Amino acid sequence: MIPTIESSRLLLRAWRESDFEAYAAFRADPEACRHIGVLSRGDAWRAMAFCAGHWNLLGFGFWSLELKTTGENVGYCGPYFPKEWPEPEIGWGIFRPHQGRGYATEAAARSLLHAYEVLGWKTAISLVANSNAASIAVAERLGARPEAPYEYRGETCTIYRHLNHDDFQLHSKEKMRWQ
Repeated sequence: MIPTIESSRLLLRAWRESDFEAYAAFRADPEACRHIGVLSRGDAWRAMAFCAGHWNLLGFGFWSLELKTTGENVGYCGPYFPKEWPEPEIGWGIFRPHQGRGYATEAAARSLLHAYEVLGWKTAISLVANSNAASIAVAERLGARPEAPYEYRGETCTIYRHLNHDDFQLHSKEKMRWQ
């Protein structure tokens, strides 16, 4: 079962069929998905099902992000570890109409705490394309630091190493205004 957890503005919850239209629009947008790949409607459905199925196989995965105030689906975030990944990751994607409002940082911080406190992770990474300035900024706001280069699907990326649990808690209290 996929737990629902909260941050100050978001519900991080299980995927629903009603999330599909927003997700499919996001995955069809060449600008929004330039780092992860544009998908057809059918492939977007399969990718969303992968997000839900990741939970069944590993006990964690991307949550669908819902605004508490409106119920609107604004993106996805969570602990993630597909077989070809170098290490367990905290990943995120915010749908274009909702970008630039801090939702990725808020959801990723909450996801990181869940990974440490519930899943027992000792460390986590975020794999970020070097040309993805917005995601680099999110990783850095979370206290993550660049560690090593990584090639993925022909794109040069960097592995960003997140702070450990204790250091992250100190960092989040000092640096993250929404908590």
